[in-house]
Amino acid sequence: MQYKTLGKTGLQASILGFGILRLPQKEIKRPTVDTAESIRIIRHAIDNGLNFVDTAYNYLGSQSEKLLGKALQEGYREKVIISTKSPLWDVKSKELFHSLFEEQLQRLGVEYVDIYLFHNISKKRYDEVVVKYSLIDEMKKLKKAGKIKHFGFSSHDKPNFVKSLIDLGEFEIILLQYNFLDRETAEVFKYAKEKGLGTFVMGPVGGGRLAMEPTEEMKQWITKGRNDFADVALKFVWSNPDIDVVLSGMGSQQMIDENIALASSENRFLTVEESKRVDTIAAKFKEIYDLDCTQCGYCDDCPNDVMIKFILKQLMISKDPLKMHGARANYRGIGVNKKSPGNNTEACTECGECLEKCPQNIEIIERLKEAHSILTSR
Repeated sequence: MQYKTLGKTGLQASILGFGILRLPQKEIKRPTVDTAESIRIIRHAIDNGLNFVDTAYNYLGSQSEKLLGKALQEGYREKVIISTKSPLWDVKSKELFHSLFEEQLQRLGVEYVDIYLFHNISKKRYDEVVVKYSLIDEMKKLKKAGKIKHFGFSSHDKPNFVKSLIDLGEFEIILLQYNFLDRETAEVFKYAKEKGLGTFVMGPVGGGRLAMEPTEEMKQWITKGRNDFADVALKFVWSNPDIDVVLSGMGSQQMIDENIALASSENRFLTVEESKRVDTIAAKFKEIYDLDCTQCGYCDDCPNDVMIKFILKQLMISKDPLKMHGARANYRGIGVNKKSPGNNTEACTECGECLEKCPQNIEIIERLKEAHSILTSR
C-alpha cells in the first residue's frame, strides 16, 4: 500500500480509503447490512494496509457509523484514521450540532474522530446553517476539546463556491466527487493542494456507473481480464498528483483485494494508451447515458416507499438495448419479488422530499415518470 501526507494535517493516509457506504447487504431497498461479513471485510482491508475509513451520519440508513464502530473494536481503532460528517440538513441550532456529534461518537464507540466534515455543504446550507449557527467556531471548540483532530467539508457545489470556502482559511480537508466522467473539480483540487489542504475523492468510479457491465459496443475498451472500467477509473484519479486519498465503497473481499493490489502497484497510473482510452469511454458514456445517478442512497427513505434508487438504476440499464428486457422485468418485479420490496413510480405523490436530498440535483420526479413510461412500454 502507498501512503500520502494529508496536507498540513500531517496525517499519513493510505491512498485507498474505505467508504462505509456500499457494504454487503441482504436487501436492495432499506439497506439491511450483512453485519458479520461487513465487519470481516473492513478488518481484512485494514489488515492489508488500508488505514483510512470514511462514514457519515446517514449512510446505509444510519447504520454505517454503528457498524464501523463494531468493526474497529479489538484494537482496530488504533490502526485507522476515522472521517465522519455533520448532517447539516438536521442541524437547527448550535446545541443540536453538538448533540448530533455526541451521538456519532457514541455510535462509533470512540472518544474522538480524526476528521469531521460539514456534509454536502452548498451555498444555501453555508448561509442558512453554517453561518447562522457559527458552526466553524463550534468546530474549533470540538478541536480544542480534543474531540476532533481536523475539520473540513464535502460538497457537490460549483467550483467557484468551493474555492471561496477554501479561501476562508479555516478548513484542512476537502472531499469532492471526481472521476473521468466528472472532471470539473480538478481545478478545485489543484487550488486546495496549493493552499495546503488534504484532498479526498468520492465517486472515483462514478458512484458505480463505471463498474456496471458496459454495452456491447463499449466492451472493446475494457482492460483484458476485466468486465468493467473500474481499474482505469481508479488509475485516472491516482494519476492526478493533487489527490491524496481515493474513497471506494467496497462491497466484497474480491473488490477490496483488487483495489488494494492496484493501489500497491507501480502500475497505478494511467499509461498514454489508457489515457486515450478513458477519453473515448467518457465520450461514448455521455453519448449513451444522460443520467448521473451514483446510487448513493440518500433518497432511500421515501415516505411512499418508492424504490427511487433501484428505479433510476433500471432506467440507466435500459439505455443498452440488449439489457432493456431485463430492466423491464426488474421494474415489473417491484413489490412482487422479495428482493424488490416497496413501490414503483405510481406511488410517487411528488412531495419533493427526494429532490432536497439528492447531491447530484437530479430531477428525480421527472426521471421516475420517464422510467415508468419506458419500463412499462412493450
